[in-house]
Amino acid sequence: MLDADTLAAALPTWCAGVHRAAPELNELDGRLGDADLGATLDKCATLVEQALPDMAGAPLDAMLRRCAQACAKASGSSFGTLLTVALMTAAKRCVGVAALDRPALAALLGEIGETLAARGGANLGDKTVLDSLHAVRQALAEAPDGTPLRPVACAAARAALDRFRDRPNRIGRARMFADKTIGMDDPGMVALLRMAEAL
Repeated sequence: MLDADTLAAALPTWCAGVHRAAPELNELDGRLGDADLGATLDKCATLVEQALPDMAGAPLDAMLRRCAQACAKASGSSFGTLLTVALMTAAKRCVGVAALDRPALAALLGEIGETLAARGGANLGDKTVLDSLHAVRQALAEAPDGTPLRPVACAAARAALDRFRDRPNRIGRARMFADKTIGMDDPGMVALLRMAEAL
């Protein structure tokens, strides 16, 4: 179940996890891109931390919107833009909604995936964060009621990494490396796993 209190408790640990993961994400991104993914997400986390006092007592949609606005101020990686779009999509979906149960959360992740695909031009199978997001959505949708969601999400994100590791990246700067990306983890997919772990 995701409600305002749960999100308020999760955001500080999410920010701390993103800070910890930043060097790893920069290193991974440096193999395939501009080496700025970690730095961008680190700045997103810092800006979210600065916005936390303004979120006290806010409803779920307002908290998500404030997080999106904070991330929008971070420059750099296109992943930061996608994170902003994802959070804003979630905020719009949660207007007037006090809490999301497991099926509703899975449906929201599906809506976010569709929005990100339209925005970024990626498709499932391109070896991007969309593939990890899809795997997490599917796992949450199929999980029995009462199952702790974090382990399910993390396991699905890890499985997606394992499944796509030996495939080439097919979009973004990484696609220019073609078959050289075979055997390498996509930085965005790793970022989603680290964020799930941090929750």
